[in-house]
Amino acid sequence: MYSMKETCEKVDMNYETLKFYCNQGLVPNVKRDKWNHRVFDDRDIAWIQSLTCLKNCGMSISEMKTYVDLCKQGENSIPERKEILRIKKDALLEQMNLLKQCIDYIDWKQQFYDDVLSGKTKYFSNLIDS
Repeated sequence: MYSMKETCEKVDMNYETLKFYCNQGLVPNVKRDKWNHRVFDDRDIAWIQSLTCLKNCGMSISEMKTYVDLCKQGENSIPERKEILRIKKDALLEQMNLLKQCIDYIDWKQQFYDDVLSGKTKYFSNLIDS
């Protein structure tokens, strides 16, 4: 069993966030030691790491609560959970595409600046009349 502090270190999460997740019911079945302090086992650690991934995917606390509730229903809720994850994946792929476009623009602009600085290309700007 791991203390809150040990768990925070294992999952790379601050104490306040883990406490918040527990208080919101996002970490179900939290166990307590003889002093009534929260303690976590390896399954809890794996679940908390999953929550971190869901948060990084852009899930709101409300969406994560819905997902947790579905998980607690067991196997029969798998289709609904799969749909939630599909929607999140589609959104992430769209963000990834937008990021790729931004990176392509920056690469192009950096090359343009290199070409101007080396004398290969004449400088022009859409903001300055030449």
